[in-house]
Amino acid sequence: MGFVKEFKEFAMKGNVLDMAVGIIIGGAFGKIVSSAVSDILMPPLGLLLGKVDFKDLKVEIQPEIKDAAGEVTQALVSINYGAFLQVTIDFILIAFAVFTVIKLMNNLKKKEEAKVEAPAPAAVPDDVKLLTEIRDLLKKQ
Repeated sequence: MGFVKEFKEFAMKGNVLDMAVGIIIGGAFGKIVSSAVSDILMPPLGLLLGKVDFKDLKVEIQPEIKDAAGEVTQALVSINYGAFLQVTIDFILIAFAVFTVIKLMNNLKKKEEAKVEAPAPAAVPDDVKLLTEIRDLLKKQ
């Protein structure tokens, strides 16, 4: 019964729930960025490069082979570098967005720490005060 209790304590910690929320939001954010890249960024870029659809960019290693009836007996083998470029741009945009958010959070954290005032100096003990007064009197003489 100890294992189940330990797991329950672990799963109910705030950090685990925060992490789960972050993963869910991150997955949704990844879909948004992927859509922005494939549906908004890549079409104009492909148009500028001569009406190219990046999804169709590939190097054929082996063409598909059809029999006499016209049915495919061996599938096309290709290197789909256009899809790779699209995924790479997705990654760069997501990494940039995460970097920006973390940088913003760090700046806010620094400002928060700067607002916290330094603690007041500790009270000087009576014997140190007395010794300081004696020193000052001796300096005057």
